[in-house]
Amino acid sequence: MNDQRPLPGSGVRGRGSLAGPRGGGQWLRIRERVPAPLAWVLGAVPVVLLLLLWFAATAGSEAERRLISPTILPSPVEVIRSFPELWFDRALTRNLFISFRRVLEGFAVALCVAFPLGLFMGSFTKVKATFHPLTVFAAYLPIPTLVPLTLSLFGTGETQKVVFLAMAFVIYLVPLFVAAVDAVDDTYLKTAYTLGASRWQTVRKVLLAIAWPDIFEAMRLGFGVGWSYILLAEMVDIGKGLGGIVMVSQRRGPREHIYLVLVVIVAVAFLTDRLWVWGGKRLFPYREARR
Repeated sequence: MNDQRPLPGSGVRGRGSLAGPRGGGQWLRIRERVPAPLAWVLGAVPVVLLLLLWFAATAGSEAERRLISPTILPSPVEVIRSFPELWFDRALTRNLFISFRRVLEGFAVALCVAFPLGLFMGSFTKVKATFHPLTVFAAYLPIPTLVPLTLSLFGTGETQKVVFLAMAFVIYLVPLFVAAVDAVDDTYLKTAYTLGASRWQTVRKVLLAIAWPDIFEAMRLGFGVGWSYILLAEMVDIGKGLGGIVMVSQRRGPREHIYLVLVVIVAVAFLTDRLWVWGGKRLFPYREARR
């Protein structure tokens, strides 16, 4: 049987090296095991190439000699040099906290709706049949269209931003929660019925208990979605938050702050994702041992 465990420290999962067809060299093999150091090197290659391309496109002390104008794309050195101004003059930490709080609030509101709805849809077929057309419609709904809807209902205040993020979270989380409950094997249900479990005992102690690891994983992925939409939520009001910094930088400058904010968002999203992974390992150690 092929080994399906993840490679330590790489995030690249291998299934063992398969023999596969002969010929064509040994560099590319289907589902081969990639050592962690090689995986890091391969992952760094496109990043380095992108940085080199960035340097080449913005090389030159004068704007006329550059391939791309500094008003559109500043050089990496110029972006780094503008960080102190972003930190002190634009109050980066305070605005980052505001954006992070909005993501948390939107996520909390979404869980109050998506968690029970997903659990009931995954547990009861009639509930799933009732709400399935609505979830399908929401899945094809462009998220940016929710901005004018929430603006017309809640104005440009804090409520609008939280509701917008909550709606985006719900659209993303409900199908994942339903899939997590649906994935529970019928064997567990039959065993619970044989032992005399009631309907609600079966939902709580069988379906929910077994689906918890997948539900937690869905929550982790969903929380990252919030950082994808935070700028969209905050660009309608250039008061506070990271989106406000981007809008002000676009209109008044410096443009370097736009790219720095994007880097900050990616870094914070990555760190919070690592916290979710750490929590999952502590809550469900048996699942990590099984991989």
